Amino acid sequence: MDAVMIGAVLLAIVSGGGEGLGKQLWEGVASLVRGPFRHKETAGGNVAATVPSGEAELLALQQAPGDQHKAVALAEVLLARSGSEEEFRRALETWWQQSEPIRASIGNVTNRISDGTHEGPVLMGRD
Repeated sequence: MDAVMIGAVLLAIVSGGGEGLGKQLWEGVASLVRGPFRHKETAGGNVAATVPSGEAELLALQQAPGDQHKAVALAEVLLARSGSEEEFRRALETWWQQSEPIRASIGNVTNRISDGTHEGPVLMGRD
C-alpha cells in the first residue's frame, strides 16, 4: 500500500468507478478522514500534531475529481495518519482490502473487435 496506488484507487472511486462499491469505498474514506484524530504523544509527553487530518485534501479531491495530484495528496495524508494512529492504520488496511475489486480493474485493458468479419493483423496498444 503506497500513496500512488491509494491515489489511483481514490481517483477511480471519486470519478464514479466501481459503481456501488466505489460509492461505499468513498464514504468509507470520508468517514476515516472525518473520524476522531488521536495523535501519538512524543517522548516528552507532547502531542505530535504535524500530521493533518485530511479534511482539506478530501474536499480538494471532491472538488476536482479528476486531479491525480489531489488524489495522491489525500493518500499521503492517509498514510501519515496511519503511521501516527494504530486504530486508523487498522481501519485503512480494512478499507484497502475492501478496495481489491477496484484495484484489480485499474490498469486493465479490454480490447473488443466487433461488427463483421475482419481479416488481417490487428494492432492493439495502450497509452
